Amino acid sequence: MMNQHSRKFWPRNAKDPPLRIRNCDHPGCGGAGDFRAPKSRQALQDYWWFCLDHVRAYNAAWDYFAGMGPEEIEHMVRCDVTWQRPTWPLGQMAGGRFRIDPERVRDPFNLFEEDAWRPPADHMPPAGQEEALRVMDLKVPLSVDLLKSRYKELCKLHHPDANGGDKAAEERFKKIGQAYKTLMESLNT
Repeated sequence: MMNQHSRKFWPRNAKDPPLRIRNCDHPGCGGAGDFRAPKSRQALQDYWWFCLDHVRAYNAAWDYFAGMGPEEIEHMVRCDVTWQRPTWPLGQMAGGRFRIDPERVRDPFNLFEEDAWRPPADHMPPAGQEEALRVMDLKVPLSVDLLKSRYKELCKLHHPDANGGDKAAEERFKKIGQAYKTLMESLNT
């Protein structure tokens, strides 16, 4: 019996759609091969055709990673993250630094040399960091260890419990916490 959706594919005068019979590829099986299964990991577009019982057995035994070592599996998983396309860190080309032929490219500002430009070590921080440095009474260059030790000193000195609940000390304590957060974020970026 035909349903209403299959009617548009078969002529109206045909009683049943033509049967497409394919034998099961399992040795010794005479059933209809209605279900496909890939022949191997290397030939995913080549199929075996099995009956329902044999495709279930095939699927239960299928191991895509059979014969691969842990390093190969890890490499395949990492490549699958980017759909097997080559990648490199942002801001770099595939070969690392830009490769410039000095015979063909004139570079009067030495932009393409290894260490062409570096910001000075004692450069001025942005405005928000400048205020945070003032609150913490610190100067650039700044290290994480120096910032942490200064933060601990100021917390002990201005904690509200150490000052009898003084509101001014509490406000100063809040500013110190915010300044510490700002400077720590700038050091970790």
